[in-house]
Amino acid sequence: MESNTPSDISSAPNSQQENDGLVNDRNTHSTNNEENADEGSSHFQKKKRPKTSPVWADFTEVKMPDGTMKAQCRFCKGRLAIISSSSTSHLKRHLKTCGPKAAHDLKQQKITLQAADSGCNQEKHVTPALTDGKFDMMKMRESVAHWILMHEHPFTIVEEEGFNMMQKRGMLEWENVSRVSIKKDCEKVFEIEKNKLKNLLKSISKISVTTDMWKSTNQKIEYMVLTGHFVDSNWQLQKRVLSFIHLPPPHRGLEIADNLYKCFKDWGIENKVFTISVDNASNNDSAVRILSETFSRVKKLPCGGKLFHVRCCAHILNLMVQDGLSRISYIIEDIHETVTFINQNEGRLNLFSEIVQQLQLPHRKLILECKTRWNSTYQMLSAAIKFKEVFPMYKEREPRYLCCPSNDDWLKVEKVCEILEVFDSATNIISGSEYPTSNLFLNEIFRVKVLLDKKFEDSNEDEFVHDMVKCMKLKFDKYWGDCNLMMSIGAILDPRCKMRVIEFCFPRMYPGNEACENIDKVKKALYKLYKEYADEYYSSSGEGNGESDGLRGNNVTIQASSSGWSEFAQFVRTVENIQPQKSDLDNYLEESCYICEEDPIPFDVLQWWRSNSLKYRILSRMARDILAIPITTVASEATFSAGSRVIDTYRASLATETFFIVSFAVFFVVFTDFYAVFSFLWFFFSVFSGFGSFFVVYFAFILLFFIDSCVVEAEEAVLMLSWYISEVLKAVLH
Repeated sequence: MESNTPSDISSAPNSQQENDGLVNDRNTHSTNNEENADEGSSHFQKKKRPKTSPVWADFTEVKMPDGTMKAQCRFCKGRLAIISSSSTSHLKRHLKTCGPKAAHDLKQQKITLQAADSGCNQEKHVTPALTDGKFDMMKMRESVAHWILMHEHPFTIVEEEGFNMMQKRGMLEWENVSRVSIKKDCEKVFEIEKNKLKNLLKSISKISVTTDMWKSTNQKIEYMVLTGHFVDSNWQLQKRVLSFIHLPPPHRGLEIADNLYKCFKDWGIENKVFTISVDNASNNDSAVRILSETFSRVKKLPCGGKLFHVRCCAHILNLMVQDGLSRISYIIEDIHETVTFINQNEGRLNLFSEIVQQLQLPHRKLILECKTRWNSTYQMLSAAIKFKEVFPMYKEREPRYLCCPSNDDWLKVEKVCEILEVFDSATNIISGSEYPTSNLFLNEIFRVKVLLDKKFEDSNEDEFVHDMVKCMKLKFDKYWGDCNLMMSIGAILDPRCKMRVIEFCFPRMYPGNEACENIDKVKKALYKLYKEYADEYYSSSGEGNGESDGLRGNNVTIQASSSGWSEFAQFVRTVENIQPQKSDLDNYLEESCYICEEDPIPFDVLQWWRSNSLKYRILSRMARDILAIPITTVASEATFSAGSRVIDTYRASLATETFFIVSFAVFFVVFTDFYAVFSFLWFFFSVFSGFGSFFVVYFAFILLFFIDSCVVEAEEAVLMLSWYISEVLKAVLH
């Protein structure tokens, strides 16, 4: 083709005239063209070899006014010549003697990282494995042990291929660790944490404890968990799991008391135990009575021991609810069976959801009660009542559904839920473990008492409501018919309440003169307890008992002294008629109540006392101990689960010593190697068929038991072996 493309035309000049013009232009602007030529030809020049010496990381090239290039130190800004032979020896010698660089290296030798805020009070720092520029494998193993304990990982995770691949990718110096070694590391962490807690408890004057029993599912071993509660020097409420005690039978009060006292001795708190909170089992009552007698012989219990035994209030509320619900047990059973029937398979649940969508109901989920939860029955009923229109339609489309509640049943459920709502709210408030509850208890019990009296005296209520409330009132009077000193003193030490709270609640909780008698009883106990704290304060500080004068009115007692100052002080008091100094307690009660506009729960009563600790030197100490008292054992029961006191299968597989160690360390329990053994056994079972597979599994287990004897205790192994044999036999026979 003869035609040229546009690219051809632009790429080649087609006339001599244009070439001459280009030459003339270059001659006219020679200087500029030389620079342009240099720039254009730079793309075709040989690239300079990059500097490979690591010394250039600390130097930069700078151009001097005379055109020469020098190397400038980025630490001291000193300039050194650049040798044409590319030698950097003189630069290295400079770095060895550079003062600013040495200071910089010293600062970078150790990096301290602030621990991430995970919602708990931790004043800890994490030291990385890189120290002085070197990888520290032992520091890394310590971090892995903390990671395993904090997040419930099994010991065997350190032997997994993916874990080690991840560690090698980030740290080439990482060395593989066996499960046995990491278990020993966790035991070391346990010892370290235990020593830290012991040192912390030395600075605590008083500690309140909660305890409860836990049962292992497959080991049939029972544990007693002990949790300590106290307010630290920063006025923060603290709780620490002190021990998981393996409690062999019989579980009598004497054995419980003996194990508890041994634990107190082990921690060095036998003279610091203020109160103990337990549930209402008879063996617990016996144990607390034995401990009270033991402590009374060794030390003086506060307020004559009247505050020592704290009954679990949530447990009492649960007993009241169960007694009341027994009157409508058949309705609860129908609703329980309904929820179980619908959730039994996917088809039934889909049919239920379809009807819910047809009725355009905003709710979607049914709740099944848990027998070990106090308020789960209320949650099940309150959730089911929202679907009362769905169940009749569901019955028409599902012929096997036979337990549909009637309209009268739903009316009864509505009345029951109205009562249980107060119990549910009270249980949630007093079961909190992140804030003090002893100051909130009286108000919640007052709500329950007023509700029961109102329902019982209402003649318009149904008969079944009267029967239910009557049972609840009997249980209430059994445990709280007498005045509870602890809950009254705790409420008084709330600056929003003071004495006004019992002046308001008692006349409505107790009949006639009994209310006035209980108010006087609480006031005397309050002043008696304060006097004990005042005497302890002045005996430890070595000061005179000036404030205790306020507790005796105008009868001033002057201690004998060899100096003449006491006689002079008596003379001044007589002549000038000086009134005795009032106590902290008197000043506190005479001041008006603190008006709090916000919700009662967010109010931080501990921070209020912290702000006023200098104003009330003695009373603040008393408030610190009273407000730390837990009125429920939920803190102990929530160590594993908020709804169950049964140790699951994996946790139950641990040896008792290992179980205690990993539970105490970070409040979690880890898996043992039984999971791997179980998987291995069923691998054999899936390969072999027939009755002979039983013997294969049996001997495989025996072999693995001896291999893994360093982790598995003999007693647990025998129990697990029996269980596995029974399971294999069932499978073979089927």
